[in-house]
Amino acid sequence: MKLITEQVTDTIKLLVEEDKKTKEKNYFITGVFMQAETANRNNRVYPIEIIKREVDKYNTDFIKQNRSLGELCHPDSPTINLERVSHLIKELKLDGNNVVGKAKILDTPYGKIAKNLMNEGVKLGVSSRGLGSLKENGNGIKEVQEDFSLAAIDLVADPSAPEAFVEGILENKEWIYESGVWKAKEVEQYKKEIKKTNSKNLEKKMLKVFNNFMSQLKKV
Repeated sequence: MKLITEQVTDTIKLLVEEDKKTKEKNYFITGVFMQAETANRNNRVYPIEIIKREVDKYNTDFIKQNRSLGELCHPDSPTINLERVSHLIKELKLDGNNVVGKAKILDTPYGKIAKNLMNEGVKLGVSSRGLGSLKENGNGIKEVQEDFSLAAIDLVADPSAPEAFVEGILENKEWIYESGVWKAKEVEQYKKEIKKTNSKNLEKKMLKVFNNFMSQLKKV
């Protein structure tokens, strides 16, 4: 089996709910998290029977057990890295061929990055992560097979908007300048690096920026 990731970006909405007692703001994202019976941008199609089975299983094994964690950007494995957790899936259900979900952004280091990005107006998307095999049909479309297992649903940046991503994470003065860790010159260098990165390697470059950012925070 291989690691299979799929991205959905255009259907996600941000919700900010305020606790009436504590006045604390809670951040949620909601929208279509996965789709069945439709060839996606990776020329893959998920049969509705497999999607329904995995949604039911994810609800039972993860959401009801309060274990439905996701990360900011995809890792290279199907397992959850607790240091990178950014959100908790609260709801996941079928609506026709769409899998509609709701996730709470957590107050973790990576969750705080996601909140800051959204506060800056950055458009984030979701991307499913699972293990399974593929079978190609005569039209070049690869169908996900019965052995597919949904592992997680992650938060990702929209690859079509690298400039918004960079400005959202690198120009937040509360994180960058008040900590005294990064200098303006270094920030500009990161911007230039990401702008020069082609779309194929963009997510890896963004992940490198995230990791460098987090390593600096740990030194404060």
